Amino acid sequence: MLTPRTARRRAVGLAAVAGVLATTACAGGDLGGPDDRLVVWTMETQEPRIAVQREIDEAFTAATGIEVELVPVEESQTVQLIQSAALSGELPDVVSLLSLSFVRQLAGQELVDTAANAEVVEALGEETFAEAALALSRDGDVQVGVPSDAWSQILVYRTDLFEEAGLEPPTTFEALETAARELTTDGRFGISLATDAADVFTSQTFESLALGNGCELVDDDGEAALESPACQATWELYEALASDYSPAGTQSVDSTRATYFAGQSAMVMWSTFLLDELAGLRNDALPTCPECLDDPGFLAANSGVITTVAGPDTDDPGSYGEVQNFAVMDDADTDLAQQYIEFVMDEGYEDWMRQAPEGKIPVRTGTPEDPDRFSAAWDTLEMGVDAKAPMAEVYGPEVVATIAAAPTTLDRWAITSGHGALLGPVTTQLPIPKAISDLAAGALDAEGAARQADQAVADIAAGLS
Repeated sequence: MLTPRTARRRAVGLAAVAGVLATTACAGGDLGGPDDRLVVWTMETQEPRIAVQREIDEAFTAATGIEVELVPVEESQTVQLIQSAALSGELPDVVSLLSLSFVRQLAGQELVDTAANAEVVEALGEETFAEAALALSRDGDVQVGVPSDAWSQILVYRTDLFEEAGLEPPTTFEALETAARELTTDGRFGISLATDAADVFTSQTFESLALGNGCELVDDDGEAALESPACQATWELYEALASDYSPAGTQSVDSTRATYFAGQSAMVMWSTFLLDELAGLRNDALPTCPECLDDPGFLAANSGVITTVAGPDTDDPGSYGEVQNFAVMDDADTDLAQQYIEFVMDEGYEDWMRQAPEGKIPVRTGTPEDPDRFSAAWDTLEMGVDAKAPMAEVYGPEVVATIAAAPTTLDRWAITSGHGALLGPVTTQLPIPKAISDLAAGALDAEGAARQADQAVADIAAGLS
């Protein structure tokens, strides 16, 4: 149990951003207030998930006497809001659900108290975190964030169609391309693949395949490496899939899902957040395939899940995912901020994962006293919004075990080689989605797309040096 303490609360009524925050603050929230409140910004704006966070915050207040001002902020607005708050000297105490690229950006701008983050990890027990997830939240010895949860990029495929065609599961580049070719027929595409030049989802999809072949964004010296043989093979695969076996035109995060849900493609690459929707548990994103009209669970029952597609150029294929992070912000009320994160990652962690278990895979598996406490709890959680169901009941224990293991094998470009500062500008400037869009449209071939993206990344790296 945490000891109640009182402390100064820095006001967050930012004149420059009050109008924006007023539209996103939680119901009944007040951006001003007494001095015994902790200010927490969250980039989770879906009301059911905010409701769970409020419950956790109420439990924290009951345990400590410290009130929490929870301010949901749209992810697209966060950069502007953080910059405005920093200029005003009025940053929040804690920000949650920061991506790996964004938390690095903030740490690089000295807006994060990395020492306080490290103390939180030490207090919780470094050994209780998945090693891969913890490594991704560090820059050398600097703890840029406190990892809270993860999601994995997955390849979802129609097991019934694969069985009918006598195809192997698409676990390798060769099997993936063969299946896409064989299952592209009149009225159905082999795969629905992202090609949107303006969407980071396209880059995530490419990086997922690239890591499976040992293709890296930059080499150990920080030199752009997107024209390496391993990357060239990935560009060639993407060209074949997007040009010949995926729907024409710009394919986005929404259209790729819609095509698979309609039964018009045999495979799709998406995040694990797809799984509750695929199971028909969200009314705003229901499967619409012909068989789904009579059986809403048809697609879920006939879909397999793969987290890594292995390429021919490596014996150690990686898998792509995102590790979300808490961050104690610069000039925060450090003691209160640390207490809060420690509470959420301990007493409140089961509830934290309950927000969306399919996309909030535990990166802290347990406590020093009970090493499997949180992973065991996650196995029992129900996914869904308008309806609920345990993931294992819908997809079976094998799929659940595959997803649960994702945080132990996650990799990301540039971070582990010490060049994580590239992630922010690469994410915002979108050099890879732009090259893929041209590739899918036929304006570039695989070699030209690799060259264009490589040069763009080289320019970004030069700008950081």
